[in-house]
Amino acid sequence: MNKTKILLILAVTAGIAGGAYALLNKKETGKVDGSSGAAQGAGNNPQNKPVTVATVLAQKRDYAVKLAANGVVTALNIVEIRPQVTSTIAKVHIKEGQFVRAGDVLFTLDSRADEVNLAKAQAQLEKELATLADNQRQLSRSKELFEKKFVAQSAVDSAQTVVQAQQAVATGAKTAVAAARVSLSYSRIVAPAAGRTGIISVFPGSLVQPSGTAIPMVTITQMDPIAITFPLPQRNLPDALESMKSKDSFVIAHLPDNASQFKGKLQFIDNAVDAASGTVKVKAVFDNREMKLWPGAYANIELSVQTIKDAIVVPQDAIIVGARANSVYVVDAEGKAAMRQVKLLHSFGPDAVVTGIEAGTKVILEGKQNLRPGALIKERNEDAKEEKSAGKSVKSDAKSNLGSAPSAASAASAS
Repeated sequence: MNKTKILLILAVTAGIAGGAYALLNKKETGKVDGSSGAAQGAGNNPQNKPVTVATVLAQKRDYAVKLAANGVVTALNIVEIRPQVTSTIAKVHIKEGQFVRAGDVLFTLDSRADEVNLAKAQAQLEKELATLADNQRQLSRSKELFEKKFVAQSAVDSAQTVVQAQQAVATGAKTAVAAARVSLSYSRIVAPAAGRTGIISVFPGSLVQPSGTAIPMVTITQMDPIAITFPLPQRNLPDALESMKSKDSFVIAHLPDNASQFKGKLQFIDNAVDAASGTVKVKAVFDNREMKLWPGAYANIELSVQTIKDAIVVPQDAIIVGARANSVYVVDAEGKAAMRQVKLLHSFGPDAVVTGIEAGTKVILEGKQNLRPGALIKERNEDAKEEKSAGKSVKSDAKSNLGSAPSAASAASAS
């Protein structure tokens, strides 16, 4: 075979191989381009892609309409203990911070001068009573002598006058005794009301005087029940007045640094509105057996003024505020987003009372910024179910792979 024939055979072989390669490459390229084009066409259609949202059900229940305010804890009764006479402290019977009852002895003052004055008044009374008894005997003798015609009527009248004058003197002496006893009672200071004692500003031997500018000996503050005073806007005054008439109205108090809450009752509304602030002072009373409410502390108040029966309640974050009306996105029967106009009756905290939808309606809470009416939606709980099922399938595939591993190894060893 010459050189020319060999080159011709090699050229024909190369041409056949090149044509076959080109034909095979064209088929594979056509498959890939067709599949990618279909996928791209499906992905570019936004109507077929669902929007992931979170939904809640509209609830039907009795809703308490509340008003929020900031108040100050105040005692219903605060008594400043001051002396009624000038004297010195003989004994202190209480301790600071002690709870006392009405009638408990708080202080004892030096009472020696008052005891002497009482004894003197008592002696004077006894003297006047003795004189009165003698005058009455003289009157009896005068009457006997007058009956026997030994004295004139004027003598009887004079004796009668002396007796009456002495009776008045004896009555004055009795009054002096009573006054001395009152003065003596001031030396024993008792609690006029029950409560907790404050700082004691006097000690045994301290001189006390009945002066209005002096510091009180001690203060007694009633702790249970206790009140919270807070201002209420004038526009809410009619609601507060109706709340006092209602038996089911209540007041909830929260301390800023305490998670516990306290339930009380509205007791007092002031008789005038403050023209400077446009508010009226309101007082609510709370039980304070655990002594968690302390006078002077600030508290957050929620006043329930009325109860809306069978109200439709939705989260306030689900409401879309518009220029003309408020609306919410709901899930219709086809699983698509639909917009419903609602009327906002009341809102407080996270809740809102509306009309325009029925109880049990699925209201879209999160993801509504990406929605349009008629858009397909997908709830997040469905995504969680799919992820859970996908996790189960991955685990089952892993188990099957582990089960087939020994057979593959044995096949490898057999080969």
